[in-house]
Amino acid sequence: MTNRFQFIEDHHHAWGVKRLCAVLEFARSSFYKWRAGREARAARERADAALAERIRAVHAEWDGTYGRPRITAELRDDGEHVNHKRVGRVMRKFGIAGLRMRKRQVTTVPEPSATPVPDLLRRDFTASAPNTKDVGDITYLPVGDGEFLYLATVIDCFSRRLVGWSIADHMRTELVADALRSAARVRDSLAGAVFHSDHGAQYSSRQFAELCAQLGVKQSMGAVGTSADNALAESFNAALKRETLRGARR
Repeated sequence: MTNRFQFIEDHHHAWGVKRLCAVLEFARSSFYKWRAGREARAARERADAALAERIRAVHAEWDGTYGRPRITAELRDDGEHVNHKRVGRVMRKFGIAGLRMRKRQVTTVPEPSATPVPDLLRRDFTASAPNTKDVGDITYLPVGDGEFLYLATVIDCFSRRLVGWSIADHMRTELVADALRSAARVRDSLAGAVFHSDHGAQYSSRQFAELCAQLGVKQSMGAVGTSADNALAESFNAALKRETLRGARR
C-alpha cells in the first residue's frame, strides 16, 4: 500500500490526486493521511538506523552471539531507554540475529523408583544471602565425532556464581557428586543450603541423597519435564554454549 501511495505522490502533478485515487481505488483521505505522516515516518527510520548501529556494536562485541534479550540489557546498562520489542523489530529489519543453538542433547533421565523430593524453590531463584540456595544441572560439551564430555554445575542463587563443577566422559552419579563436593570445598561448608535440580537419575539416586545428607544439604527438585523449574541452571548452560562455545560442534 505504501508503494501505491508513493506512486500517487510521484505522479499527482500530471494526473491529479483525485483521478489517481479513483483509478487505484483509494480514498483521498487515506492518501492525505499517509502524506501528513511522512516526516514522522522519516524520523522513525532515522531513529531505527541509529539504534541499529548501536545494536551492531553490542552484537560485534559479543562475537555475534547475543540476541534480543541480552542486547536490550546491554543497551539499558549503557543508558539507552529502549524495550525488547523495539530491539527485536530493529534486529529483524536490519538482518541482525543472535546465535541460535541446535536441539539440545537429552541429559535428564528420570528415575521412576526414586523417593519423591519436594520443590523448595518454586521458581524463586533469588536468595537473601550466599550459600543458602544453589541450583545445578548437567549439560553436554561436544568434542567431535559424535562424542561428548558432560559438565555438572552448582550455582549460587545469591551471587549467580558457579561455585562448583565437574567434567567427565560419563553421566553417572559421580559426576554430580563431584560437583557438589567441589562447591562444598569452595564454600567451606554447604550445611543448611538447599540444592535444587531436575529429576535426572543422577540427582534422584540414593548415592546422591546420602551425599546431600552428609553435607547437610536439603534436596529440592522441580516438576518432571519442566525446564522452567530449573531455569537458572538452564540459562547458564545456554549462555555457556552460545557465548563461549558459540555453538561449535567440537
